[in-house]
Amino acid sequence: MTHSIRTTREHPSRRTLLGGAALAAFTVATGTATATATGTVNAAAAISPATWPTQFPLPDGFLPEGIAIGRKPYAYMGSRANGAIYRTDLRTGEGGILFAGATGLVAVGLKLDSDGLLYVAGNTGVARTHDSRTGNVVATHQLSEATGHFINDVTLLGDRAWFTDSRAAALYGVPRGRSGAVRTLPLIGDWVQLPDVNNANGIVGTPDGRALIVVKSNPGELYKVITRTGHATRITLAGAADVVNGDGLYRIGRTLYVVQNRLNLISVFHLDSTSTTATLTGTITDPRFDVPTTAARFANRLYLVNARFTSPQTPETTFTGVAVPI
Repeated sequence: MTHSIRTTREHPSRRTLLGGAALAAFTVATGTATATATGTVNAAAAISPATWPTQFPLPDGFLPEGIAIGRKPYAYMGSRANGAIYRTDLRTGEGGILFAGATGLVAVGLKLDSDGLLYVAGNTGVARTHDSRTGNVVATHQLSEATGHFINDVTLLGDRAWFTDSRAAALYGVPRGRSGAVRTLPLIGDWVQLPDVNNANGIVGTPDGRALIVVKSNPGELYKVITRTGHATRITLAGAADVVNGDGLYRIGRTLYVVQNRLNLISVFHLDSTSTTATLTGTITDPRFDVPTTAARFANRLYLVNARFTSPQTPETTFTGVAVPI
């Protein structure tokens, strides 16, 4: 069954581009908004989530891809342009730069831990850990060589943050906290690495917390990965031929949401008790989707960022985050 979510389009205010002096000016200009997001609860806190904005602006030229939300109503989004992190108050839609980024940095997949540490996939073989309150980098992990790898997404399971590599048949386990050795987990079993395309992308834990689910964007498959051995079992899809262009994953109980970016679609699956069969139960579409990549949840909403891969990626390109009910 397919259902479309129709919501009123809100017109976002414009933001300045990120880069050089303009980035510094933008950070200063939005200082008040950032302070509001981290300070005491204001009058907006009393607003019901049902009345919160369902769309909010990101800076022009930001090139977003990842989004993370914790227990509080703040969304953290990363930039492919320079690794910046932007934080939005979901109650108001207002936000500001948390981490300014720098030339050569990338921020794609993100996950926020309960201790306030924000884990960031950095594309070129790197993962970073940030303090979500200050934006400061507290650890940098070199997971692989810089070339020939694409550290793409991350999830939290057990005592590690697990990162995918879209260009290599391996996952990387970074200890949760501020120190510890990285574990490289080669993928074996049913996993076949394809050349010259993005393979592993989104990642979540299984409902029983004993394994991981990874989406292979090309040709559009789901895998269950045992973290002890790296053995990958292809998950049988019922009601769907594939999950091509699968990007971010989000799971609530046995319900698995697969964001299929260039299809402007979220496919919703029910996992069986062993997480080896996923049955399609519905899809979510929305006219505001413009190549959404990843999703995070707050209350009864999924929040997504529009990466707009099919649009010009210029300093003037506008970007938004959107929310859909679940």
